[in-house]
Amino acid sequence: MESYPPISNKCQHILHGADYNPDQWIETPEIWDEDMRLMKLAGCNAMSVGIFAWSALEPEEGRYEFGWLDTIMDKLAENQAYAILATPSGARPAWLSQKYPEVLRVGPTRTRNLHGQRHNHCYTSPVYRQKTEEINRRLAQRYKDHPALIVWHISNEYGGECHCRLCREAFRSWLKKKYDNNLDNLNRAWWTGFWSHRYTDWSQIEPPSPIGETSVHGLNLDWKRFVTDQTIDFFKNEIKPIRELTPDIPVTTNFMGTYTGLDYWKFAREVDIVSWDNYPSWHSDGLSTGELASKISFVHDINRSLKGGRPFMLMESTPSLVNWQQVNKLKRPGMHMLSSLQAVAHGSDTVQYFQWRKSRGSSEKLHGAVVDHCGHENTRVFREVAELGAVLKKLDCVLGTTVKPQVAIIYDWENRWAIDDAQALRRDKKDYQQTCENHYRAFWKQGVPVDVINMDCDFSGYKLLIAPMLYMVRPGVAERIESFVKEGGVFVTTYFSGYVDENDLCFLGGFPGPLRNVTGIWAEEVDSLYDSDKNALVFSPNGSSGPAGEYAVHTFCELIHAETADILAVYKSDFYAGRPALTKNSFGCGRAYYIAARTENRFLDDFYSYLIDTLDLLKAIDCELPEGVTAQLRTDGKRRFVFLMNFSEEEKILDLQGIYTERITGEELLERISLSPYGVKIMEEVNDNDYQY
Repeated sequence: MESYPPISNKCQHILHGADYNPDQWIETPEIWDEDMRLMKLAGCNAMSVGIFAWSALEPEEGRYEFGWLDTIMDKLAENQAYAILATPSGARPAWLSQKYPEVLRVGPTRTRNLHGQRHNHCYTSPVYRQKTEEINRRLAQRYKDHPALIVWHISNEYGGECHCRLCREAFRSWLKKKYDNNLDNLNRAWWTGFWSHRYTDWSQIEPPSPIGETSVHGLNLDWKRFVTDQTIDFFKNEIKPIRELTPDIPVTTNFMGTYTGLDYWKFAREVDIVSWDNYPSWHSDGLSTGELASKISFVHDINRSLKGGRPFMLMESTPSLVNWQQVNKLKRPGMHMLSSLQAVAHGSDTVQYFQWRKSRGSSEKLHGAVVDHCGHENTRVFREVAELGAVLKKLDCVLGTTVKPQVAIIYDWENRWAIDDAQALRRDKKDYQQTCENHYRAFWKQGVPVDVINMDCDFSGYKLLIAPMLYMVRPGVAERIESFVKEGGVFVTTYFSGYVDENDLCFLGGFPGPLRNVTGIWAEEVDSLYDSDKNALVFSPNGSSGPAGEYAVHTFCELIHAETADILAVYKSDFYAGRPALTKNSFGCGRAYYIAARTENRFLDDFYSYLIDTLDLLKAIDCELPEGVTAQLRTDGKRRFVFLMNFSEEEKILDLQGIYTERITGEELLERISLSPYGVKIMEEVNDNDYQY
């Protein structure tokens, strides 16, 4: 295994910077020089420029004003800094909306929006595509050879949908292509015999709407697929002149974690580098810091996995607080360093913020920034950013490294869409994402690296594959799972798996449908529990391995029959007491486990600890990790860098096995070490022999 190349050969360092909006300060350009001074003090070397600058770049149709951007690009280059140059389509100027009102979005109630907000535009509109192509071409022509340019930041946080006439027509065309221009194929896939919904002409089909159809799940699912495809098509239109004129400059667009509006597995194919915006509610009263940190790690690992392990970009985070959460709490001292290095630990080669300098007006004027309204460096936030900048300069050795986990968890966007749409179970407690996060956290607590993939990814490189609530099973997936297990892999799945196909049609012949053979069980019914209901799964006292005793179950209990599977645990109470709650099926050289109920997290910790030990799974570090502490690994196959992070409010003591060099301080670490609250250590393993990953 080798390292990946840096994001740009122009900069062989971790990128550190922020969204920079000098266009808001055109009337006071003396601030620009002060910005350059402060950037150096903060250790910032890359700025995202021009993200919402269309009205400053083209104040009137066809009249372009690039002088201010020329100055900024030159100043960045003169100060040994770089530009992540944005295309401005995320918010169009008022003249464009006024002259071409067809570019404005139409909502699901078929009402056209007024000018305003962001992403209030139609992705199908030929006019908007033409105008974005024109401004992007001019940007690429002007700056293609500029020494500051290292990455293209395409638009900003794509999202939303449009229901205008053009989009409705485009949806019908998309459906015709998918269903081979055959309405019978569509009617079968959508099961339109239900409620006499059968279509007899393509013009009868409308996107889901609160004033129309919402109950045909195949329609809902295909609409979401169309929105993803149409957004990507718009993106490809945006990057066409950029690819043509700057083929060697990578492109990205900032994703939004697990945002449900777009399937990022499809979108990731079109970008050179994955980037995402991370805004956790640190120090909340609903979750412990460790619990929240695990959830954020889950998303970091999605973004690393989207490009098969290639390092990603942390495009946005806040250096202090945000202004849009219910409670906008300050980061406590030390949390900025820890949360930023958390991204690096999971594979980010950048740490960037929204925003560099606080706006004077409008909705984000009180959002956190590196430079506050006071305008100088003598603030707590600026000092913490500068401290991080100094640390990042010592981590060139980590640049481009990655990790190849032996564990993968399937988190699939289409599966989530189908689960969210299903009228079943406890509708307020389906919690697909949280369930995946709970399974993930058992590995996070032990420092076991994990990939978070979708069901279409290659499974062959893993020892352990986990698919919580794999409700949808697309064609070929079950066959690949069977091959994985036959060849020695271990597969774990749960209740509410193997219910529907890619069209959200139920499998006939018994659940878990195409997973029935590999799991060796038949799932007959699902019982939804009230919060006051009590039940448990109980292991046989004669069990020879694995967890033992009794564990609480809640929310869902699936009633299953063991066909070829062995019963490891049974339900304790209710009319299904004594029936299987956990099974293991030997299949080829491997085995498949079926967890029939939603369990307390203590069970997941114990169950996966057993699998970690028996499968001898890769760990970042060979020592016991206290509660709230995790260890994450980056490596080039020879050098191992362990990020040891304390996401708790207490000092933690660890007993190391081996000798490490701390990359920040240079000190040698061995035997017992201390981690302060929110403390982090970046350690390189000292090994006389080259480590072969």
